[in-house]
Amino acid sequence: MTLFPLLRRAARLLVLSLGVPLAAAAAPAAELAPGFSWDEITGIQNKEEIKVVYGIKNDVWEAGVGKALYYARGLYLSYDALGVKKENVDMHLVLHGEAGYWLLNDEAYSAHKNQLEGNPNAHVIRGLIEQGAHIEACYETLKGHGWHTDDLLPGVEVVHDAYSRIVDLQMRGYAYLPFF
Repeated sequence: MTLFPLLRRAARLLVLSLGVPLAAAAAPAAELAPGFSWDEITGIQNKEEIKVVYGIKNDVWEAGVGKALYYARGLYLSYDALGVKKENVDMHLVLHGEAGYWLLNDEAYSAHKNQLEGNPNAHVIRGLIEQGAHIEACYETLKGHGWHTDDLLPGVEVVHDAYSRIVDLQMRGYAYLPFF
């Protein structure tokens, strides 16, 4: 056995000896795959006031939706598995450039892509907003394509430009996850 699992176990025993209930000292309740133990996996320390900003520019897809949206959804799932309440995650997704059209409503999306189907990202964006995420469209991208606020999905906010927004959020303590 390596030193780190031993130290984790010793820390748990110390916490328990101080009278802290096991649930408060224990690792997340999420089930792990066979052969894994929370004693062997490093979790996270900060479970409150988590601030993250995604900068999303490239038009890359995964599982039938915009890749960055897929990964942002996955981050909420990871935090949930680690016992973080969704209210403690302040997430901003700033979309611009090639990915800007991901935020269009079905009618505008279909016109932009010259197809009959609506926006396949709509359900993921709606779910992210329901989790508490701020979905933000770059005004400069909208202007450059001739799109307007009524072309956007419900709940999408417009920011002046992606770069100044991302810098502002970074300066306010948000962790930056770029998807360029």
